[in-house]
Amino acid sequence: MPQSFASLHCHIIFGTKQRQPWLDADWRPRLFDYIGGIMRRNKCSLIAAGGTADHVHLLMSLSREMAVAEIVRLIKSNSSNWIHDSFSARREFAWQGGYGAFAVSFSQIESVKHYLAHQEEHHRKKTFQEEFIEFLQRHEIEYDLRYLWD
Repeated sequence: MPQSFASLHCHIIFGTKQRQPWLDADWRPRLFDYIGGIMRRNKCSLIAAGGTADHVHLLMSLSREMAVAEIVRLIKSNSSNWIHDSFSARREFAWQGGYGAFAVSFSQIESVKHYLAHQEEHHRKKTFQEEFIEFLQRHEIEYDLRYLWD
């Protein structure tokens, strides 16, 4: 076959370092727009985003040329710089070291978009830590609580 095709959708989750509530609701949409730009420059696309003051969820379509670890690294490093440059009160801002990446089938994209759109409501009942552990368990990913948070 002379061409390569890919339909790779991924739900990425990561938090702020020590789950500090640094992501203000009033500028979070600008952060998501900035992240979308990072992704476009790297031949990926941001389908939907959501989150709260201490973490983000990104539903993305990955380029066939981009590894998950690389796009997450680019998103975290560039968005950290943007936050530092844009908000002087956030000079100490940092993302946590790790992330979660979960495959999303094409048929589930609308369901995930709905889930991301209702993060504030969802987290009135459940913490980020509880939610993330549920994702790991649902996807049968082994983890050690001693190394899960930073």
